Amino acid sequence: MRVLKAAATYWAIVFTVGFALGTVRVLWVIPRIGLVPATLLELPLILTASWFAAGWLVRRFGITRAGEALTVGAVAFAILMAAECALAGVLSGQSPAQWLAGLGQPHALLGLAGQVVFALLPWWRVRR
Repeated sequence: MRVLKAAATYWAIVFTVGFALGTVRVLWVIPRIGLVPATLLELPLILTASWFAAGWLVRRFGITRAGEALTVGAVAFAILMAAECALAGVLSGQSPAQWLAGLGQPHALLGLAGQVVFALLPWWRVRR
């Protein structure tokens, strides 16, 4: 249960930061510099927030083993993917199949790479 709580907390923290950054990216940055540059600009910010959140949560929830940390990251990643798919449906009217097909776009691949790093950060923080 502790690992699941840690995963949900990790997701909630990073998703909240990502939602705020994503709003700024979509409304103000993309129209000025384009989709891929805006994604490249946002990625280090969200990964920095993820780094600090992962460090805090491994201490807060006593995540000390690599297997626990990988589980935290994997569960948080699964929640994140489900939330993104649901958000695409609500905000853009996309079906899950359309959302999944969109992951092949360059900006989405960059985001997906960042999300994989997000999933691995608890493990990385435990290893340090």
